Amino acid sequence: MSMMASYWPGPQSFGSEAVAMNNKGFRRESFQSSTSDEDLVEIAGGALDFSTTDDDPPLDREMLGGFSLYNGGGMNGTSKMMDFLEEPLPGVGTYEDFNTIDWVREKSRDRDRHREIATKSKESTWALIQSVSDAFSGWLLMLLIGLLAGSLAGLIDISAHWMTDLKEGLCLQGFWFNHEHCCWNSTETTFEDRDKCPEWKSWSQLIIGHEEGAFAYVLNYFLYVLWALVFSLLAVSLVRGFAPYACGSGIPEIKTILSGFIIRGYLGKWTLLIKTVTLVLAVSSGLSLGKEGPLVHVACCCGNILCHLFTKYRKNEAKRREVLSAAAAAGVSVAFGAPIGGVLFSLEEVSYYFPLKTLWRSFFAALVAAFTLRSINPFGNSRLVLFYVEFHTPWHLLELVPFILLGIFGGLWGSFFIRSNIAWCRRRKTTKLGKYPVLEVLVVTALTAVLAFPNEYTRMSTSELISELFNDCGLLDFSKLCEYVNDFNSTKGDDLPDRAAGPGVYTAMWQLALALILKIFITIFTFGMKVPSGLFIPSMAVGAIVGRLLGVGMEQLAYYHHDWTIFSGWCSQGADCITPGLYAMVGAAACLGGVTRMTVSLVVIMFELTGGLEYIVPLMAAAMTSKWVADAIGREGIYDAHIRLNGYPFLEAKEEFSHKTLAMDVMRPRRNDLPLTVITQDSMTVEDVEAIINETTYSGYPVVVSRESQRLVGFVLRRDLIISIENARKKQDGIVSTSIIYFTDHSPPLPPSSPSMLKLRSILDLSPFTVTDQTPMEIVVDIFRKLGLRQCLVTHNGKLLGIITKKDVLKHIAQMANQDPDSILFN
Repeated sequence: MSMMASYWPGPQSFGSEAVAMNNKGFRRESFQSSTSDEDLVEIAGGALDFSTTDDDPPLDREMLGGFSLYNGGGMNGTSKMMDFLEEPLPGVGTYEDFNTIDWVREKSRDRDRHREIATKSKESTWALIQSVSDAFSGWLLMLLIGLLAGSLAGLIDISAHWMTDLKEGLCLQGFWFNHEHCCWNSTETTFEDRDKCPEWKSWSQLIIGHEEGAFAYVLNYFLYVLWALVFSLLAVSLVRGFAPYACGSGIPEIKTILSGFIIRGYLGKWTLLIKTVTLVLAVSSGLSLGKEGPLVHVACCCGNILCHLFTKYRKNEAKRREVLSAAAAAGVSVAFGAPIGGVLFSLEEVSYYFPLKTLWRSFFAALVAAFTLRSINPFGNSRLVLFYVEFHTPWHLLELVPFILLGIFGGLWGSFFIRSNIAWCRRRKTTKLGKYPVLEVLVVTALTAVLAFPNEYTRMSTSELISELFNDCGLLDFSKLCEYVNDFNSTKGDDLPDRAAGPGVYTAMWQLALALILKIFITIFTFGMKVPSGLFIPSMAVGAIVGRLLGVGMEQLAYYHHDWTIFSGWCSQGADCITPGLYAMVGAAACLGGVTRMTVSLVVIMFELTGGLEYIVPLMAAAMTSKWVADAIGREGIYDAHIRLNGYPFLEAKEEFSHKTLAMDVMRPRRNDLPLTVITQDSMTVEDVEAIINETTYSGYPVVVSRESQRLVGFVLRRDLIISIENARKKQDGIVSTSIIYFTDHSPPLPPSSPSMLKLRSILDLSPFTVTDQTPMEIVVDIFRKLGLRQCLVTHNGKLLGIITKKDVLKHIAQMANQDPDSILFN
C-alpha cells in the first residue's frame, strides 16, 4: 500500500446522497453554514429524507464537509497566499449538514492549539493562568452537564409520576400532588389500603360522588383513555410542529453522531426543550415505552449546548464528541441510578472514539448527575430509581438452570422483537402509514389504554410494574403477588419460608400472563413512533414478568416437592429457598440484553440496581446466554438495526470484514462509467473551472499534472474553489474568465497583455490519503474505521485511477453480506 501521507487523510465527507447543492452558481450565502448544532432543521412531516437524484457519480459530494486548513504554509511549502485569502473566509473550516467530520484534521487542530497554549504559558503569568483555565474547562463542563442532566431527569420523573396518576384521579389537598404524596400525611389510611385516603379522589368520586358500581367503573375507564389520548396528542403535535428530531429513542442517532456524522439540530436547544416536555407526556400516556433511552438524548443535548460556552469545544467537532460520550454516560446514570453502568454503556454501546481522559470525565459527569438526582429525590425513597430492591436469600448453583432458560427466552424475545419492529418501521417508511404520524400515535394509544385499564398490572406505570415484580415479599406486603398462605410455626429466623400460594397469587399469575402478551405485541408497534420512546423499560418489563412467573413456579415446586433430588440437598421444608423477585431481575436483564446486545454494562447496571454482589453470576449467565442466542439468529442489536434501516453512515467497529476483494473492485469510476472529473495544476482557466463546478455536483476534485499523465498532485474542495474564485474576482485586480489557475509553487512569467493569474495552491490538499488499486479491501475498511476517513484516492504507480468513499465502503459491505447496497441512502 502506498500512501502520500498516511498521517493526514484528505478531507472527505460522507454522503453523496446526503446534501445536494441547491445552486450551481456562486451565491455566497449558501456557503455560510453555522458551526452550531443548535439550528433547528425544518423537516416536513418529521420525515428525514437525505436522498438526491445523483446516485452513483464517479466522484461524489462525499467530501462536502471538511476543509484542509493545515496545508498552507508549512505543509505546502513556502507558497504565498493571495491577498484575498489572507483573512479567514466565512464557511471555510466548517462542515455542512449530513456530512462526516475529518477526525484527523480536528485532532491536528487541537494539538496545534495545545502547543500554542503551552508556548505562550512560558511567556507571561496571564498566559499561564489562561493555560490552567483551559485545562480546567473540561472538568467544569462535565460538572455543568451532570448538574443539568440530573436536574432535568428529576423534573421528568416527578412530572411523569404526577401526570400518570392524573389519569385516575386528583388530590384535593393540592392538584400538584401525585397519589403517593397525597396520602403520605393522611391520618385515615390503613396499612392494608395505604393507597386509599380521603384526600385522593378518583374521577368518578369527583364527578358522581362514589366509585362503586358499573357506571363509576365505565366513567373511570373513559377518563383514563381520554387522558391518555390527550397526552399522546400533545406529545406528537409538539414533536411534529416544533422539533421533528425529538421523536424516538435517540440512541441510534447519537451513535451515528459520535462516529463523526453531523445532523444539525439533533442536539439543539429546541430538541432539548421539546424532548423533555414530550417525554413526560409520552410516558404519562401509558404507552409501552420508557424514558431511559430518551434521557441519553436529553443529556447529550445538554452537553452539546453547554459546549458552546467553551471555545475549544465549540470550534472542534472531535473534542465535542468526547463531551457527548461523557454526556451519554450521565444520561444512563440518571436513567437507572447507575453511574458506573452509565460509563460502561457509553464505552460499550454508543461511543466511537473513547480515549482514557474521556473515561475519567464520563465517570465524573455520571457521578455529578447521580448526586444531583439523589438530592432531588424524585421518588421519595432516597433512591435514584423507583424499582430499587435488596434480596437477602443467596442463590443455589442448581438455580443456574432456570437462569439460563431465562437467558434463552431473552435471546429469542430480542430477536423476535428486532425483526418485527424493523419490519413494521420499514412498512411505516414505505407506505402511506408514514404520512399520518398523529393518527398512528392516537390509534396505538387508544388500543393500549383500552386493553390496559382492566388489568391492574398494565394500568400501573411500567416502572411501578417492574418494582412490583422485583419485590421480595415480606410480612408487610399486601399485594396480590405476596398473598401466600402463612404458616408462622415454620418460620426460621427473620426470613419468611417458602409458602403455598394463595388465591391472590394465582389471580396475579393470570393477570401477569395477559400483561405479558400485551407488552410483547404492543411494544413492537410503539417503538419508533413520532413520540419520544425508550426501549429499556418495556424490555425489562417483559423479562421481569416471565422471570416472576418462572420464579413463583420454582418456589411452589420446591414447596410441594422439597424431597425431590434437585431440592433435597439445599431446600428443606420451612426454608426460604427461592426468591421470585430475583428471577424477575434476571429475566429483565436477559430480555434487555437480547434486544440491545449489551453485556458488561448491562450486568453492572442491574447490579447497581440491586446492590447485591452475590447476584452477579446469575446476571452474567443470563446476559451472555441471551446474547449468544440472539446473535445466533441475527447479529444486529435494535440500535444497529435502526441505524441500517435509516441508512446512516455508520461503520461498525465490532464487525470484521473477511472478504477477498481489492480496492479496484470498489473504487469509482467503474467500467463503462464516465472518466473521473479532474482539474489540472496549471492549464485551466477560471472559466474552465467554473464550467466544471456548474456542470457537476461533486464536492471535490483531484488535481493532476495533466489530463494525459493523470499524475496526482492533490485534492481541492468544491466549496473552497467557489469561495476563493468569488473573492478573487472581488478583491484581486485583473482576474477574469480567461485567467489561468495555478496550483503550483511557481508560475511562469506571463506576457504583459495576458490577464492576471490566480494562484490557489494554498487551498490544495497536498496530502490526500491514497491506496493502490491492489490494496485488499480488508485493509481499506480497517483504515476507514480506525482513522475516521471520508474518502481515499486510488492510484497505480502514482497515476490516479479513482476514488473510494465511506458510502462506497458501506455499500460494498452490504453487498458482501447479501443485503441491498442501495439501502445506504440516508432514508
